[in-house]
Amino acid sequence: MRVGVDEAGKGPVLGSMFAAAVRADPAALPDGVGDSKGIAPDRRRRLDADIRTVADAVSVAEIPVERIDDPETDMNTLTVAAHAGALAGVARDGLAGTVDAGDTDADRFGRRVADRVEAAVDLTAEHGADESDPLVGAASIVAKVARDGHVAALADSYGDVGSGYPSDPTTREFLADYVDANAELPDCARASWATCADVLAAAEQSTLGEF
Repeated sequence: MRVGVDEAGKGPVLGSMFAAAVRADPAALPDGVGDSKGIAPDRRRRLDADIRTVADAVSVAEIPVERIDDPETDMNTLTVAAHAGALAGVARDGLAGTVDAGDTDADRFGRRVADRVEAAVDLTAEHGADESDPLVGAASIVAKVARDGHVAALADSYGDVGSGYPSDPTTREFLADYVDANAELPDCARASWATCADVLAAAEQSTLGEF
């Protein structure tokens, strides 16, 4: 029995980041697990259900917008916190596994995650582990499905918000329209992101142009 950990939603301008930990026998995992970004949403949801059926334990941790915007922290530290939070839900002494490295220094990232977990775990951190380690790939899928559900809930509240990523024209249009109508960012926006600063600056410039 081993564990894999990965996160989803590190880069979006909207909503929370999620991390998942999957403790399982790698041989029991369904075929097709891997980097969630290359798997269609419907297929991800089916794999998520299958992973949860065969896994010994699954845990998901959420890092909300309020923590992401906290000026006293940074995304590397929050990614460590997300991985550690998910891992803590399945960890036990002697458990070994792999986390997808969220830092340029993979070994440092792995140490930081392990240090935040009470159980004595033997972690390896690797870049691109969601493509090379089936359990990390499974965790990637679980985390992404959690993020997908979160974005769907945002859409229920706000209307079409797109994927939440800065490169998504629908997301940028949603932010611009919301600021135009409300003179402020929505609560789901990561106000510390440059995209939000750009939207606010454009709205201010537009207002000045009306005079």
